[in-house]
Amino acid sequence: MLVAAAVGGLAGCAAPVFNPATNEPLSAATPRNMGARTDFMRENSIVLSLSGGGLRAAAFAHGVLTALESVKTADGDLLDDVALIGSVSGSSLTAAYYGVYGRDGLARFRSEVLLADFESGMRLSLFNPANLMRMIGGGLNGRENFGDTLDRRVFHGATFADIFRRQGPDIRIQATDLYHRVPFPFLPVLFSILCSDLSRYSVADAVAASMAVPVLFAPVVVRTFPESCEPLPAEIAAIRPRPEASRVLNSIAKAVTAYRDPVRIGFIKLADGGLTDNFAVSTLLIPRLALGTPYAPMTERDAVKIRRLLLIVADASQGPNGDWTLHEAGPSGVDLARSATDAAVDSAARYAADALGRMIQEWHDSVIAFRCGLKPADVIRLGGPAQWNCSDVKFSLAYLSVDELDSPMRERIEAVPTRLTLEADQVDVAIEGARQSTLALRRLRTYLRDRVTSGSR
Repeated sequence: MLVAAAVGGLAGCAAPVFNPATNEPLSAATPRNMGARTDFMRENSIVLSLSGGGLRAAAFAHGVLTALESVKTADGDLLDDVALIGSVSGSSLTAAYYGVYGRDGLARFRSEVLLADFESGMRLSLFNPANLMRMIGGGLNGRENFGDTLDRRVFHGATFADIFRRQGPDIRIQATDLYHRVPFPFLPVLFSILCSDLSRYSVADAVAASMAVPVLFAPVVVRTFPESCEPLPAEIAAIRPRPEASRVLNSIAKAVTAYRDPVRIGFIKLADGGLTDNFAVSTLLIPRLALGTPYAPMTERDAVKIRRLLLIVADASQGPNGDWTLHEAGPSGVDLARSATDAAVDSAARYAADALGRMIQEWHDSVIAFRCGLKPADVIRLGGPAQWNCSDVKFSLAYLSVDELDSPMRERIEAVPTRLTLEADQVDVAIEGARQSTLALRRLRTYLRDRVTSGSR
């Protein structure tokens, strides 16, 4: 009780540290879907789900992308096949940078981003009394310590409209809604629920939200604009808590309902996406639960177009570390807090990964059933050929994990810390480890073979 009273007293004295909301309301000029494409799959498609883990995860994600770029095909390379990238925390740097700058950005990402010293402008000392008060007040660092740096030096004022204008993959940056404890993806459909325009929102702010580790960073704030609202599409309006629904879906439904209620929600506080989904798979799992169509998260046109789909989950997270298991005492202080958070994050990620395997098979089967149930006129209306093989569809799932790499590469990457400033050799080992292990994926080789040899549509 004395400790709680002391902390409460300090909190009352601490000045609040917060990030003012920067998102803007919808307007009459906002285009449908805010300028983003709704159909994103190709005939041969690769979907990437990239985990968190600071610049180590950003470098690992970069290695995955460059590995795919190095595999040539008859009509380009495997990077052309990447249709969707989901990211959380550190990997959101890579996904967003590629989304804004494309292949040109990929070539300079190492020098301009991975070798940057982001920590030089941040508050890190836990022994500074002023920093202690900031921690109690909301977080050690605000937008001026990290988000502004991302906006000036990395994204140069880019908004989501810059991503939407490109013909590259669908980029799904994911944070966590701290109040509702659910994933918060930066998607047009979610911003339409907030009555806000994602196309005008800063990419840097989305990445900062995805990387906002609690205490180290103050939450990124997004506000709702109920006065700018129009009726929701029927499929979104139908998402309501139901006794028979899964707990995951009901949690999402409660958040969605609250976002439209001006009495309950005015501001949404966002933190690190890895807190609720460190494998960045929620943007696949949740639409399948919520929308109830046989092809979600794809569209009807995507379902008709798709033939080969490979989902690669790249896990760059750091495994158990530290020497406190060698001693009777410990962990203590920061190590204790970090270990408790890591335990919760890793446990949730494992359950999500297990659910993803089941979902991929169910998704595959339901897409085939949908395709084979279409009338010829519907196939043509949705962009398909007059003659096709409706069951010529194959979905597969591959996991790429640091702890499954061969020695000595595994130990070298495990030694790379999850920080926001790394040495050049640490960056390079993470990139090279991801490149080697991506190219060695058995299911990637199978996808490449099927991509070339698949039969007639």
